[in-house]
Amino acid sequence: MHDCDKTMRNRLNIYHSFLVIGLLMTNISCIDVKKRYHDSKSSMPNIVFFLVDDLGWTDLGCYGSTFYETPNIDKLSSEGLLFTDAYAASPVCSPTRASILTGKYPCVTGTTNWFGAPQPDNLPSNWNKFLLPAPYVDFLKLEEFTVAEALKKCGYSTFIAGKWHLGESEVYWPENQGFDINKGGYSKGRPHKKGGANGYFSPYGNPRLTDGPVGEYLTERLTEETLYFIEEHVDTSFFVFFSFYNVHTPLMAEQERIEYYENKKTNLGLEDKFQDEGGNQVRIEQCDPTYAAMVEAVDLAVGRILTKLKTLGIDQNTIIFFMSDNGGLSTAEGAPTSNSPLRAGKGWLYEGGIREPLIVKWQGITAPGSKCNTPIISTDFYPTILEMISQPVSRSQKIDGASLVPLLKGLPIQRGPLFWHYPHYGNQGGSPASAIRDGDWKLVRWYENDKYELFNLKIDIGETKNLVNVNPEKAQELKDKLQEFLDDNSAKYPKKNL
Repeated sequence: MHDCDKTMRNRLNIYHSFLVIGLLMTNISCIDVKKRYHDSKSSMPNIVFFLVDDLGWTDLGCYGSTFYETPNIDKLSSEGLLFTDAYAASPVCSPTRASILTGKYPCVTGTTNWFGAPQPDNLPSNWNKFLLPAPYVDFLKLEEFTVAEALKKCGYSTFIAGKWHLGESEVYWPENQGFDINKGGYSKGRPHKKGGANGYFSPYGNPRLTDGPVGEYLTERLTEETLYFIEEHVDTSFFVFFSFYNVHTPLMAEQERIEYYENKKTNLGLEDKFQDEGGNQVRIEQCDPTYAAMVEAVDLAVGRILTKLKTLGIDQNTIIFFMSDNGGLSTAEGAPTSNSPLRAGKGWLYEGGIREPLIVKWQGITAPGSKCNTPIISTDFYPTILEMISQPVSRSQKIDGASLVPLLKGLPIQRGPLFWHYPHYGNQGGSPASAIRDGDWKLVRWYENDKYELFNLKIDIGETKNLVNVNPEKAQELKDKLQEFLDDNSAKYPKKNL
């Protein structure tokens, strides 16, 4: 072989070696890039959780309302999964909110009443109820590892807009419970009209929200804050907790919207109709114009945020939850809405006080326009969200909720019974009670007279027929399960007012 041939061959061998090494390095680099991409927080889905205050089960078009107009939420329903039997863990706000954040039942965390309600040792001097309410914890303990803290640990940017109501002291406010940014969340559970504040219109008098121009509407302001956060964090994974103050009292909305519903009420010939519920008057017709305008404001906010997600091209990588914290206000404080065909409303352990609208959209997972009638409860969100991002719940953490991921995929789950313990008098007329739902059956225990009521919700959603005497075996079975739950969680009870 000629020297030039040897030289050429050596050069080819060297070139080939470098080529192989280069290809190997390129392949390793690609694998590394892929790994880094999949490990990066930007690959995880964004989560937007809409929580409305006091919104009733039938307050949306997709749940049967013909007076309130909610086209954006109805569209969300058509694109996701609608739950027919979703429940709040309490008939009032603070306990449910704590259950969402911790995945625990209110009687486990001790947060069984709305924060600010009287304790048994500081009741009004004219207290004339048959029972003294049980004591409760009036703050969300810092040792609770909230879902926001869990997501933050996983690299999420966390944001809350709106209501908090989980502790009087700033120590217990969102910034110390896992939220990077807080716009409007503090100790109060509703906008106030005192000390220069103007309720839902600026000035707000809110220590976590600067006042806007006079007349600015709170819901629109919170929407703007949320849109800004999303735009600023489009390249990261984020958790948005949009916790509406709507539709809580005071009933306030923009005049133009109120007038629209006043005209609608007149044109439809609707009248305010009520009937008796335990000595209270419960509304049975949805036709309050101001309340309708407040519902519409929620819908417009949801629509704007969903549109922004789509405009930014991140809608398909964003999971949406839409829920209410307790039943609609139907038996007191003006009784602005009706939960019919459900019985009663906020402050009661009848269905009207605890059954909620729930919609979940998870692109590529939830079937568009689907429905689920499996009973679920607000403690379930915590483990669900963590499973959605492939993160286990810490073994050291006791969670009462069950992951809904199989249901979101169209698969069944064995959820087990749902429980409620509300050993207090609601401002809306309800009295201390506990309840259990197991399958189609629901048992309510009322503590004033130690009375039990048994209902088959499949055939009697309005809870009109007490079947305790008709089916004593089922009643006893549920009594035993309920008592076991209360004993296991050291539940506190009301006492006789001697």
